[in-house]
Amino acid sequence: MSSKSVVDMIEASSGVHFSGFHLNGVERRTAAAELTSTSTTESVSKQPFVIGVAGGAASGKTTVCDMIMEQLHDQRVVLVNQDSFYFHLSEDELSRVQEYNFDHPDAFNTEQLLSSMERLKCGQAVDIPKYDFRSYKNNVFPSKRVNPSDVIILEGILIFHDPRVRDLMNMKIFVDTDADVRLARRIRRDTVEKGRDIGTVLDQYSKFVKPAFDDFILPTKKYADIIIPRGGDNHVAIDLIVQHIRTKLGQHNLCKIYPNLYVIQSTFQIRGMHTLVRDTQTTKHDFVFYSDRLIRLVVEHGLGHLPFTEKQVITPTGSVYTGVDFCKRLCGVSIIRSGESMENALRACCKGIKIGKILIHREGDNGQQLIYEKLPKDISDRHVLLLDPILGTGNSAVQAISLLIKKGVPESNIIFLNLISAPQGVHVVCKSFPRIKIVTSEIEIGLNKDYRVIPGMGEFGDRYFGTDDDDQQMISLTTQLDVPPHKMREQPS
Repeated sequence: MSSKSVVDMIEASSGVHFSGFHLNGVERRTAAAELTSTSTTESVSKQPFVIGVAGGAASGKTTVCDMIMEQLHDQRVVLVNQDSFYFHLSEDELSRVQEYNFDHPDAFNTEQLLSSMERLKCGQAVDIPKYDFRSYKNNVFPSKRVNPSDVIILEGILIFHDPRVRDLMNMKIFVDTDADVRLARRIRRDTVEKGRDIGTVLDQYSKFVKPAFDDFILPTKKYADIIIPRGGDNHVAIDLIVQHIRTKLGQHNLCKIYPNLYVIQSTFQIRGMHTLVRDTQTTKHDFVFYSDRLIRLVVEHGLGHLPFTEKQVITPTGSVYTGVDFCKRLCGVSIIRSGESMENALRACCKGIKIGKILIHREGDNGQQLIYEKLPKDISDRHVLLLDPILGTGNSAVQAISLLIKKGVPESNIIFLNLISAPQGVHVVCKSFPRIKIVTSEIEIGLNKDYRVIPGMGEFGDRYFGTDDDDQQMISLTTQLDVPPHKMREQPS
């Protein structure tokens, strides 16, 4: 059995059949182009993953969509149906409804569909009409409010027909089902759900449905990245698709530019904790509690990037278990003051770990002055976890990393742990030190004109330690370090 991952198989298998799963090359889309200027203030926001599901009428598209949504239950997923965008029939068209071709591209209000999808991709809620197939009107039922989501599934017989709609999609799936099966399903659906008699259904099929499939729907099959035979019955194909989607959701756009950037996969729990720590109304106690939970997740993820050796042990049952042994030569270094909030989580994970300190004073927007460092004497022989909850401009981080390298620490032995990171800081650090690893829980929108991270968490150290910019709270620390209090102001990396 090949050791390739499922995603590798999906992205490398062009024109190959695997368990009934035909791949025409899953389209790789990088939603954000590489920024050439490290001082840029444009945002690099996370775009939703848009999946198009096309195929003939009654091919099983809705079943495939339902199965994908069920498996992605821990993500925000919405379904947008092309049927919602049928034109409202006029009185003249209603009088000749038997002659109206609902399977022709002109039957759909594509401009309204494009407008709704663009707004969803920009993070705006939209009202989607609900079409009534008995009265052939789109104003009988109230519109459905659809909110922005992580995944948008766009389903319909002709969603691949217009190139503007195709360009919105990150993945295009064509559900390929035998014509006889589709006809049997259509007869059952239209007679039961839409109240039509079988004669009308067969007449419409021969006059409009089959010719439209041959002329408009089947030709769009060539645009599909993935072709699923048998629709919802093909569980293997759907499982592989969901795994691929999960991999893509776990990648922020910057991760596609910098392979040394790792963003832990978001869940509702992580998103909920971020909501609490970002809320200005959150109490200090809750801010510390949920910050500690997030920090622990980041630390655990960072430890997973350390080297390991294989180790065998004997279990209480007398059996042999083959596992791994943790990296022994390890230390932490916190950038004072916010970085100290991450020390407890590191100590909880690594018993007896040595932790060094670095204090950097910010002078102006770009000037950095190292005014204190206390590091283990043998740090050059250790892997280093550099701790700072907020990566902002990246200037302080560059200063700290430069010091570690000057002390003899190999660049590849440094793992930089953050709670949140601004794209500008990621660019600065990754371009300056391409061999270090950055581990963070969320990528921010960017920096404002005051070089503060947005949406951000505010002054993290003040909120965590409860100082609220009160210099008197820092007397003890400044006395120990022999540093003037005005130089102890909080600055993100």
